[in-house]
Amino acid sequence: MRNVAVTEGDKVSAQMQFGVAVSGFSVSDLSEAVRAVEDSKVDALVRDYEASYSVVPSLRAGGAKRESLLEAARIEIALRDFMVAGGFGAITDTFENLDGLKQLPGIAAQRLMADGYGFGAEGDWKTAIMTRLVKVMARGLPGGTSFMEDYTYHLDPTDQKILGAHMLEVCPTIADKKPSCEIHPLSIGGKSDPVRLVFDAATGPATVVALMDMGDRFRIMANEIDLVPPNEPMGKLPVGRAVWKPRPNLSTSAECWLTGGGSHHTVLTRAVGAEVLTDFAEMAGVEFLLIDANTTVAGFKKELRWNEAYYHLARGLR
Repeated sequence: MRNVAVTEGDKVSAQMQFGVAVSGFSVSDLSEAVRAVEDSKVDALVRDYEASYSVVPSLRAGGAKRESLLEAARIEIALRDFMVAGGFGAITDTFENLDGLKQLPGIAAQRLMADGYGFGAEGDWKTAIMTRLVKVMARGLPGGTSFMEDYTYHLDPTDQKILGAHMLEVCPTIADKKPSCEIHPLSIGGKSDPVRLVFDAATGPATVVALMDMGDRFRIMANEIDLVPPNEPMGKLPVGRAVWKPRPNLSTSAECWLTGGGSHHTVLTRAVGAEVLTDFAEMAGVEFLLIDANTTVAGFKKELRWNEAYYHLARGLR
């Protein structure tokens, strides 16, 4: 995605730090594979959709949008085959480059994440990496992990909280109940309406975490949160969504997040907590910052200054 610098970073440094290789491919490589998918495979996957989710009438057999569901399944099959053939563990895409695809991958990205793949929207390969890392950490644990983004804020002084969502790609492993398979217009991308899974996140303690390239080092920053029910049904936001109260409160969390250079894309996990993330950061030799119930703005700023001095001196001592 053009002009979104926060989604970029030093791919060579990422390979040195985390052992990942970040490769780019033309969307035509995928679109050709989509057209080659056999109808029998599409029919089998659609049956899986119908067994796994509550499919809206327009997408069912004989429905006005049935072809859109078949196309979404065709995209998922081709994308999954592409990932397996390349040995890839994570993926990022962009709605600014969809040549040859009839719709933006929605349900395909969601289901790939549910199977453990990393994902980052709008070219955000760093968040794709972080999603994959947390998925691996969480393997076998209950709770779920998803790509996430702060969508908007509930600024009632007595009940401040965050609404997290994305236009399509939120992982159903965090859902509170059986997701609904739906189709709705998407005004960006210039393609047909995409199929997606719609649900609310389950409630309870969770963590949002981000990976940032600070120029001279990578930084992982996490915020402990509490997922809560939405105040009312969100029928006008037909995507996967989550509502949470950040610890210690929205004001402190937001100021610390911005001061620490936090990105707008994150990973939300109900399966992995701060202790595991701290251990990973130490093993990987990466800076780690935590915003929790005990965080103060003054203390957080001091930690940032200490870290700046430490990492500057550590580079010189090597």
